[in-house]
Amino acid sequence: MAIITLTTDFGIKDHFVGATKGAIFSELPDVKIVDISHNVSPFNIPEAAYIIINAYKSFPKGTIHIIGIDSELNAEQNHIAIYLDEHYFICANNGILSMICSEINPEKIVEINIRNSKQSSFPVLDVFVKLACHIARGGTLEVIGKLITEIKPIKNINPYINDEKTQIIGRVIYIDNYGNVITNIRRNFFETIQKGRDFEISARNYTFKKIYKKYSDIVNFDIPEDKRYNEGRKLIVFNSGNFLEIAIYKSNSGTVGSASTLLGLSVMDAISINFTPKPSLTQKMNDSKNIKTTNHMSL
Repeated sequence: MAIITLTTDFGIKDHFVGATKGAIFSELPDVKIVDISHNVSPFNIPEAAYIIINAYKSFPKGTIHIIGIDSELNAEQNHIAIYLDEHYFICANNGILSMICSEINPEKIVEINIRNSKQSSFPVLDVFVKLACHIARGGTLEVIGKLITEIKPIKNINPYINDEKTQIIGRVIYIDNYGNVITNIRRNFFETIQKGRDFEISARNYTFKKIYKKYSDIVNFDIPEDKRYNEGRKLIVFNSGNFLEIAIYKSNSGTVGSASTLLGLSVMDAISINFTPKPSLTQKMNDSKNIKTTNHMSL
């Protein structure tokens, strides 16, 4: 039985989600429809990309993912379908899949060419649903468009690294339900540049010199619970998606606050990481000589 997921910025007030599901069921009564999210901030491409890249791998191979974010067809934006990592993705060619494609090469990219699609003001309903049902019935991508080799990238999706590789500058790409701040700096990228060096992470006027493995690692469980005062403490982790995240332990915007509110961070704000250069072999030898000289003089 086919599975079709929906990720949109439609919200739940209007008719859009219901109409989309109804159209799918009209064509495939036995299909399973799963809502990933309908609360993506309107037209927020990086936010939607972050949600998709962290959600799709939990679904079975062959799942069809409809992404309804900034999906209207225009002179600068067409519609595409991608087969990647044994999943199908249907969306506008607005960069929304470039985060996934930067990690995994797609096997097929097709520019959708369905008759009368240019007249549609609701392409998720009129175009994406038809294509998803076509795939669910076993149809191929080639019959709905032409094969292409590239998709539009998202601007600022990759962090900046200076020539000396002593500094990374990343950006906030997502703020989750807890107010945690997620950056575009991934664990593999960080560790490749770090190479075991000490570091300092700066966000606004706050600095961090340690990355925890999990949120509760900041707690000293040897201290009695009524004396810990851990709620509201700031920390950094690599989250479940392996993105660098600034968090507040047991954050609550209404009480202790969140990383976003307490640090004043918003989407696209800059986060910098500065690495301490490792001492050279010559410097180590000189330091060793200085230590020996000092010890000799003290005798």
